[in-house]
Amino acid sequence: MPSLLEVKGLKTQFFTREGVVNAVNGISYTLEDGETLAIVGESGCGKSVGVLSIMRLIPDPPGKVVAGEVLFQNQDLLKLSEDEIRGIRGHQIAMIFQDPMTSLNPVLTVGDQISEALILHLGMDKQQAYQSTIELLEMVGIPKASDRINDYPYQFSGGMRQRVMIAMGLSCNPKLLIADEPTTALDVTIQAQIIDLVNRLRDEFGMAIIWITHDLAVVAGLAHKVIVMYAGYIVEQGQVDDLYENPMHPYTMGLLGSLPRLDATTHQQLKSIEGLPPDLLHMPQGCPFADRCSLVMEKCRLENPSLIYISPKHFSACWKNSPVDQGY
Repeated sequence: MPSLLEVKGLKTQFFTREGVVNAVNGISYTLEDGETLAIVGESGCGKSVGVLSIMRLIPDPPGKVVAGEVLFQNQDLLKLSEDEIRGIRGHQIAMIFQDPMTSLNPVLTVGDQISEALILHLGMDKQQAYQSTIELLEMVGIPKASDRINDYPYQFSGGMRQRVMIAMGLSCNPKLLIADEPTTALDVTIQAQIIDLVNRLRDEFGMAIIWITHDLAVVAGLAHKVIVMYAGYIVEQGQVDDLYENPMHPYTMGLLGSLPRLDATTHQQLKSIEGLPPDLLHMPQGCPFADRCSLVMEKCRLENPSLIYISPKHFSACWKNSPVDQGY
C-alpha cells in the first residue's frame, strides 16, 4: 500500500539578480496515515520552502521547483493544474502558519474566514457553515464560541488566534495538516496547550501531521519521526526516540547539546554551534556543515555524503558514519 505522502528528490531554487539560491537540494521522505513527522533545523535551512513546494505555494518568479516528485495518495501534486491543486489545498492538505495575525484577514470575522472553506470545499450553505464553525471553535477550546464567531482577529490573544488557525485547518477534515512553526511566538505554557491540542485532534481525526520547528525540545512529545535539515539538505532522519538517544550527525548533536536538560548536572554548560550556515548562493563543494564541524576530515570538504544507513529507519549524512571510514 503506498504512503500517504512520498517526496522524491525535491529541489527548489530561487532565481535572483545575485544568482541562484539553492533553497532545497533534493530531499526525499515518506509519511504514513496518522503519522507525525517533525522537520527541524535553524532559520534558512529549507524547512518552510520544502513544505511550501509541496503545497505549490512558492512564488514564481523568483522561485521554482526544478526537480522531484510529490506523491500525495499516489498523485503527483507538481503535475496538477492550478484548479486541481486548489481543490486539494485547504481540503485534503491544510496548513497552519507561524503568525496567525498575518495569516488571518484583519477585516473579516473569524467566523467568515472559517466558513469560507466549508462553503467552498464541502458545499455547505451559510447556515450549515455557521453552525459547523461554532463546533470547530468549541473543539479547539475557544470559550463561548457562539459569542466569539463574529469577532475579528485583533480581539483574540495570540494563543486563541492560533486555535482559530487550527480550527480553520481542520474545517474540511484534511488527511494531512502542515504546521509551520505554529508555537514560535507563544509562551511555553500556551505552546504546551497547542501541542496537546494537536496531539488530541490527530488521534481523534486520524490525520497525518508535518510539524516544522527550529526547536528539538518541542518535538519530543509530538513526533513519531524526525528529519533534521541543514542548508537545504536532510542531514539526519530517524524515529524520534532513536534520534534523541543516538544522534549520529554532528549538527544534530549540536542542536541537542544546546537544549537545557532536567537530568543535567548543576555545572553542565549548554553547548553552542560555532560559525554560520553557508551562503545558499555559493554552496560549498563538500559537506555544507564542514566549516562548523569539530569532526571535519579532508574528505568532508571534497564530497557531500548522501544519507548513510545507521539502523532501520535511521540515516545520517556524515562520512564519520560510513563503514569505510570507520575501518569496517
